[in-house]
Amino acid sequence: MSASFCVGIDLGTTHSALSWIALDASEGRGPNQAVLPIAQVTAPGTVEERQLLPSFVYLPAEGEFPRDALALPWKGGGRGVVGEFARAHGTRVPTRQVASAKSWLCHPGVDRRAKILPWQAPDDVAKVSPVEASARVLEHLAQAWNRQFGKRAPLSEQQVVVTVPASFDAAAKDLTLEAAKQAGLEKVTLLEEPQAAVYAWLEAMGRGWRAHLKAGDVLLVVDVGGGTSDFSLVRVGEVGGELSLERLAVGDHILLGGDNMDLALAFSVNERFKAQGKALDAWQLSALTQACRVAKEQLLSSEALDKAPVTVPGRGSSLIGGTLKGELTRAELTSLLVDGFFPRCAVTDAPATARRSGLAQVGLPYAQDAGITRHLAAFLARQARSLQLTTGFAQPTAVLFNGGVFKAPALKARVLEVLSGWLAQVGAPAPKELPGADLDLAVARGAASYGWVKGGHGIRIRGGTARSYYVGVEAAMLAVPGYVPPVKALCVAPFGMEEGTQADVPPQEFGLVVGEATRFRFFSSSTRRADAVGTMVEDAERAADLEELVPIETTLSGDAPGQLVPINLQAAVTELGALEVRCLERGGEGRWKLELNVRERTP
Repeated sequence: MSASFCVGIDLGTTHSALSWIALDASEGRGPNQAVLPIAQVTAPGTVEERQLLPSFVYLPAEGEFPRDALALPWKGGGRGVVGEFARAHGTRVPTRQVASAKSWLCHPGVDRRAKILPWQAPDDVAKVSPVEASARVLEHLAQAWNRQFGKRAPLSEQQVVVTVPASFDAAAKDLTLEAAKQAGLEKVTLLEEPQAAVYAWLEAMGRGWRAHLKAGDVLLVVDVGGGTSDFSLVRVGEVGGELSLERLAVGDHILLGGDNMDLALAFSVNERFKAQGKALDAWQLSALTQACRVAKEQLLSSEALDKAPVTVPGRGSSLIGGTLKGELTRAELTSLLVDGFFPRCAVTDAPATARRSGLAQVGLPYAQDAGITRHLAAFLARQARSLQLTTGFAQPTAVLFNGGVFKAPALKARVLEVLSGWLAQVGAPAPKELPGADLDLAVARGAASYGWVKGGHGIRIRGGTARSYYVGVEAAMLAVPGYVPPVKALCVAPFGMEEGTQADVPPQEFGLVVGEATRFRFFSSSTRRADAVGTMVEDAERAADLEELVPIETTLSGDAPGQLVPINLQAAVTELGALEVRCLERGGEGRWKLELNVRERTP
């Protein structure tokens, strides 16, 4: 059965969504693009359809709810509940709530296939892995789709595009594909979220987008979601008299977003409770954070409101006799979010990185500096160096905002104010904001539009891989007491290598160890743009512009343990965005393929 739809899935940190475009024009496309209403449990015994699916999983205890209280309109489930109820009820029982699975998915400091979530939950909770938690969210979306379209167009047979942060490395991308496979989606294309936001904007503007961008423009995408901040630069060019788009740069993965803002609001309200002599425990602070999120969304969705109520359930007479009631004002919201997270700063300012203690809890590597504008300054300065610009920072001429936090006009205004100040100092004009952005659903809509564009419709953003990739090579040196030879880094995939292409590494004297346990080291760089396939970095461990990825530890089949097979190397970026390093035996038929989660020998 051939695909009938281009389906875009925004697998978000705090919310997920699904959008589609029919491949048959008679069923609608472009302006008729649709967002799927997603059935989900909102309270025991209550199922509602909403456009956004909170990316939370709740793992109920045995007998915690009556039978069928969490039932959905499709068969299956029983492995936890996903969506609005998982988010709301999980604040009451945080040890059974899985949150930020997407952030854990890209955390190299833990085993992401191990059952570690909810993090630090007691032993009586049946935990899940970050991969499995992500798979459950995707499975819920698939079931919601199949409920409406499954008889004639099951999701597993459609063109599915799943979005990931532009800053995801190859390991995190592979794990996302693994989660999709667990959810029954075998053939999935990955797309960077900022690019998806641009595709959604292009679709919304139609041919009129050329009235807002011209050749020579540099578009900055500022994407602040529930858990992350992501920056990308896209250059507008001209090819054959037609405007073209090329992704120039992506930023680092910064765990800083709407969740941090909700917690900041909760701390502020909690100070008023303290002043009244009311002490909140950790459980109540979690409930307060959830209440502040709801109040924030109420204030952002209605300009007529000056304040919103905040309610926290009591925990018994020994702590607080009854329910605590407070409020969040618009002035407080604006002050905390604007000045706290988008402070005025110089373009030379760098985000704070120093730890305040030598002992720290293991967990997600959250950003230590809450100033998103300082992270933006560091991104623009770093990209100026990597693009070999003579100015001290990359200078955007236009800005596209994405993410629900920018529903607050004051936040967009502050970003534009700070950017304009930096540009004015070098005599450049202020950037213009692109109109018509869909802050909540742009990523899902853009993913579906990308699927349509891949079929030969509309304009495609060129860019390829967002980083250069390297494999570690052991240096051949005479043994010297007390000296460990440096590990070299061989470039196998340069920055911008397009999906569906391959490159042969120029022949060198490489030997592949087979027949025994071996560790392969990989590195990446978002700034080394001039490196071609075959470029060798002499000391990878000391190179400040290289970042080491999770190594592959495996045993490649061979005729004898420890055999060193002479090989040539070939790299390929698949249509799904995965990086393959192929080892081809010189003068023989041995073929080995290395991927971050595919390790096999092919005949």
